[in-house]
Amino acid sequence: MQVEVKVFTVNKRFPLTISRGTTAQTTNVWVKISQDGVEGWGEASPFGVGNHAQKTEQIKDAIAQVIPLLTTFSPLQRQQVEQLLIQQQIPSSARAAVDMAMHDWLGKFVGLPLWQIWGCDRNLIVPTSVTIGINSPEGARARARDWLNYLDVRLFKVKLGSPDGIEADQQMLLAVQQEAPNLEFFVDANGGWSLPDAIKMCHWLADLGVKYVEQPLARGQEESLAQLKQESPLPIFVDESCFTSVDIPHLANYVDGINIKLMKSGGLTEALRMVHTARAYNLQVMFGCYSDSSLANTAAAQLAPLADYLDLDSHLNLVDDPFMGALVVEGKVLPNDLPGLGVQYSAFAA
Repeated sequence: MQVEVKVFTVNKRFPLTISRGTTAQTTNVWVKISQDGVEGWGEASPFGVGNHAQKTEQIKDAIAQVIPLLTTFSPLQRQQVEQLLIQQQIPSSARAAVDMAMHDWLGKFVGLPLWQIWGCDRNLIVPTSVTIGINSPEGARARARDWLNYLDVRLFKVKLGSPDGIEADQQMLLAVQQEAPNLEFFVDANGGWSLPDAIKMCHWLADLGVKYVEQPLARGQEESLAQLKQESPLPIFVDESCFTSVDIPHLANYVDGINIKLMKSGGLTEALRMVHTARAYNLQVMFGCYSDSSLANTAAAQLAPLADYLDLDSHLNLVDDPFMGALVVEGKVLPNDLPGLGVQYSAFAA
């Protein structure tokens, strides 16, 4: 197969602030593979989690270095390519782009969407949450109004873990709930709390009807999750603490669910493996995203029927998404009937 790598920059309609910083623009990597007149697409987006930061140039260079090896494989040899890229210590987001492109190629080659190849039922897809980043109470209310005016919102994910402390978190969440009193809320602290603050916040959030708390403690503090789970009245999900299926057995006794992201997992192949592993340990599953365009989020949407929760909203906050794919219907990110990922160029394509 032939492999081509390009970069493209996307800009957020509203910058997103989490406990680790603010993002307004990202440069992502677009991978195209071709064979037998069929072309498959994949995307890698940069992200930073402690020592696991993956930057655009690093991703692009890593893929470029293994192109001579990839050309000896067929797009049908996904597992062999996956093992090769792991052996070459290729960043997970780069692996995700290649794996995504190979899946897209397969679907186009046989003329079927991936969700149909996997036997998934789109009627099982739940609404996606949309994200409100750390902000002042007034800014958070304004952001909630923006989402409500733009989309048929069913769920809000509110980013907490403010550097100003849990009192600031509480004021912000109350402001958002006042703006949208009839919606359900999830909370994601992105590892921004200490254990005592996490315990306190879980009790406070439960009284407000919040559904669950995501990544309350920083990556590296997984042992403290055991105490938090004992004392928390809310389900605990992990994101930064769980990259692949290998992490799940070590976390299973301490959490209630995991957040699967294609950039962390290394692609759809491992994401599906993570779903099965999580279910074997009676854990719930959600799919999330980084600064992904419609390309990566449409790929994740192919597996959406297998999830309990979805947070696939990053592309909805872009002013210049170069792709179009999954549609938002009644708050649900629904993959279409086109073969493969079902992704095409949008009006913003260069």
